[in-house]
Amino acid sequence: MPTVEVGDLKDDDFLLDVREDDEWQAGHAEGALHIPISEFAARYGELTEAAPQDGRVHVICRSGGRSAQVTMYLVQQGIDAVNVDGGMQVWEAVGRPVVDGKGESGFVL
Repeated sequence: MPTVEVGDLKDDDFLLDVREDDEWQAGHAEGALHIPISEFAARYGELTEAAPQDGRVHVICRSGGRSAQVTMYLVQQGIDAVNVDGGMQVWEAVGRPVVDGKGESGFVL
């Protein structure tokens, strides 16, 4: 399973958040694409349209379990994807900015 540490992410890296809507509304990384894992198969085209053509997709969830499942699927589809180790819990713990659904300061559910 290809993984990356939160600390190794650059500000302009493409981030796919696969948490559910309530988690996203409470707090997420600004600029991330949100496709809940429960809707991922139906909304897969949104990812292929938004992701950089020759870039990497960094997949994140709360702690790394759901994002690992999506990462494995994407890799099987031939997409350069990596799981963000520790997910949004680590993102928040290391001081990366978290915004809510209104763009204000958020928190990780």
